[in-house]
Amino acid sequence: MIQVRRLAFPLLLIPGFLVFAGCATTGDSFEEGEEPVLVVDEALTPEDQAVLEAEDVPTGEEGEVPLSVAESEPAPPFPAAGPNEVVVQARIRGRHEVIGDHVAEARALLQDVELQYVFSGRGNNAVLRGRPVVFALWSEAKQEWVIAHIEIPRPPVKWRPGGRPIKFTVHTPGIQARHVKGTGAERLMFSFTRDGEPLKVYGRKFPVFDNKLLRQKRWRAVAETAKPIIYLPFTADTLDEQFVSGGREYLLATARRAIRELRDARAPGRAFPGQLLADIVPAEVITTLAVIEQTDDADFRRNKEDAFNEVLNHYGLKKGEAYRYSVSSAAALGPMQFTNRRGNGTYALVVRRCPEARIDPNFERGAPDLLNAMKAAICLFDIELTQMRADIRAAYRDNMKVLGIFPVAAYNGGPRNVGKLYNVMRRMKVKLEELRPPGDEPEGRKIACPCLWKAAGGDVLPVSIPRYNNENRWYIEKYQSILTVFDGQEEGALR
Repeated sequence: MIQVRRLAFPLLLIPGFLVFAGCATTGDSFEEGEEPVLVVDEALTPEDQAVLEAEDVPTGEEGEVPLSVAESEPAPPFPAAGPNEVVVQARIRGRHEVIGDHVAEARALLQDVELQYVFSGRGNNAVLRGRPVVFALWSEAKQEWVIAHIEIPRPPVKWRPGGRPIKFTVHTPGIQARHVKGTGAERLMFSFTRDGEPLKVYGRKFPVFDNKLLRQKRWRAVAETAKPIIYLPFTADTLDEQFVSGGREYLLATARRAIRELRDARAPGRAFPGQLLADIVPAEVITTLAVIEQTDDADFRRNKEDAFNEVLNHYGLKKGEAYRYSVSSAAALGPMQFTNRRGNGTYALVVRRCPEARIDPNFERGAPDLLNAMKAAICLFDIELTQMRADIRAAYRDNMKVLGIFPVAAYNGGPRNVGKLYNVMRRMKVKLEELRPPGDEPEGRKIACPCLWKAAGGDVLPVSIPRYNNENRWYIEKYQSILTVFDGQEEGALR
């Protein structure tokens, strides 16, 4: 059983079991004229500074996956297996192994299934009616596969998490469907029933369209050049203890490998002269970003442990394939949600600024790659730290995990959020040296979070963060919450 320390909210991963980098946040109230917190790094050009301060505001809608990302589809984490293959073993297979078999079988089934495009009108006036999507469904009652054809609206689709279900058409007789979430390659999911029986979703085939052709409304060409990908988003049918714990271990292992490769390359850091880039961020801290960036805000506020479990489960099931198709409305891409507006976003910045890190210069190949994106995120942390005043940097160096709230705040919208957070802390009367990891909620007191945790005598007490930027406040809350799951050296870690 996975256990975590009891915080000001319950964070218990189930028994048996962005918010975007380089993108700014929605603005809330902030008192102008307060003490400046940022310093000028003379090594950064005005153009680099502009990249860090750029404000792209994501709407919560999914963006379109670049065609080149779909064309570089990686090998699946589970080997393909024929649907009739029988494996004889002396032991009873675990539930996670059965799920893995079903996912592999579904992938094999969908390989030869054709997507059915429908057009209205004729000749040059023909218009693509919708986007065809195919699902591989498993009937436990009949022990058989069902292939379901769905047609959703063609892009752009206006839908946000928590909104009304999108309109769709089911083209498979006898199947009932309900839209669960998402509109794009990473998150589109339905639930299905047949004759009252819930069917389990183990596979999905989704066409990725050419964005340029979409803008030009060349509908025939859109369909002809579409790249079908077989990719299963998170579904409750795959939720399992082993995948949740496996996702945690996979993320930590990938972060440690990224740090090891940076150390082997002797890539220098700039925030602390003479220190290597590998020593700038602990593996646990950089790992949190891979979860935070993919955790929906509404899901987190509604049920924090379920929201984290969903993301960890997906990493455990899909490994390096997880979230490679995650695209925000602001065009942030991949598990760490880097941007690259017209070749001059945060991704291009870290490639330029950290040549020794050997970050893949190709954005559409490098951003979806978790290992590469983690190295890029470490470099971005270093760049952001160079912009912070000396007392913040010194406090961070002494207590990287707790003071990680500052580079994390910058990751979620640039250096301005660091200044806002610092000045808010002054109004809260919380000093840098007083910050602590989350503790137990005081008995008999209900504290409204997001919170920071402050040393007070022999106790650690939560202090509510005033409104300054609502998205960033919740980003910090996510960071402090998920860090306790990854930090195996401190009380409250996974046992």
